[in-house]
Amino acid sequence: MANSPKTWLALGDSYTIGEGVPLHDSYPYQALQLLRANGKQFNAPEIVARTGWTTDELIAHLLHNTRLLPSYDYVTLLIGVNNQYRGMSETDYGATFEWLAKKAQELTAAENVTVISIPDWGVTPFAKDRDAAAIASAIDRFNNINREISAEKGFNYADITPVYRETGGRPESVVEDQLHPSARVYAYWAEQVAIWLK
Repeated sequence: MANSPKTWLALGDSYTIGEGVPLHDSYPYQALQLLRANGKQFNAPEIVARTGWTTDELIAHLLHNTRLLPSYDYVTLLIGVNNQYRGMSETDYGATFEWLAKKAQELTAAENVTVISIPDWGVTPFAKDRDAAAIASAIDRFNNINREISAEKGFNYADITPVYRETGGRPESVVEDQLHPSARVYAYWAEQVAIWLK
């Protein structure tokens, strides 16, 4: 029905659940607030995400532990930082991200899938003793993979990484663990995602 609230499946990891902030401050819920404030009818997003998940672990959960709706109006996908953090290969990331992209296509039209780029955790206080240049280079390579797959499939792409590199290391941009983003950071991500949820 034309007036039925829209449905949205948000797939990801700690960045999707908003580790360290209340649920309403996560980027999916801040986007929901923006959409509703603009008169859009949306159900609360269905979030399938967990802190620490790699692409492989998200896939395993989708295969064995999740009952999804037959279809959604929108699907968002932000995944890969834990692949990079654990030193997993780009080849594995490409193959598993491709699987997730195909899954998204099964659940909604390509033009209603939005991929969010992986933020560069190397700018955070948590990473002060790490090789920030090496982390940045690896994040760029992983983002090149998810960007290319998104372009091939006609997905929307929210590139939040450049702004995150400028702002993600500020005291007001991290939560208590000095790694995960604050509500202020997620507000920007929410704006970038809400653009595509019409």
